Amino acid sequence: MEKQIQADMVAAMKAKDTVRLASLRAIKAAVMLAKTAEGATGEVSDADIVKIIQKLVKQRKESAQQYNDAGRPELAENELAEAAAMEVYLPKQLSESELREALAKIIEEVGASKPQDMGKVMGVATKRLAGLADGRAISTMVKTLLQ
Repeated sequence: MEKQIQADMVAAMKAKDTVRLASLRAIKAAVMLAKTAEGATGEVSDADIVKIIQKLVKQRKESAQQYNDAGRPELAENELAEAAAMEVYLPKQLSESELREALAKIIEEVGASKPQDMGKVMGVATKRLAGLADGRAISTMVKTLLQ
């Protein structure tokens, strides 16, 4: 995945696609930080890269929201464009109905029946659905299903 990002960076440079290039540079920088962080082995797996990209996309979307709240839609638009360019590298997200179905199975497996069992369900769900759904969406759906 890291090689793919590097190749796409070169293509974005040649195409003079500044938004895509900026987002790819941000991904590359975050990956390099992860490789050189204290206690790191110098290697980053594809799963780790997906987590890094998810974090960057979430940051971009939060920034866009703040820019919109501050009355700066042109800056928000740029943040959303970068987030969209990064989302290309993420696995397909589950739809609401697919998420509901997956969580219903997990609730049944765990034996949860009341809102107090949410912790048990979330532990399994966040591991199993990592990269496929946003944590906030999982949490909201679990609350709904346990009501």
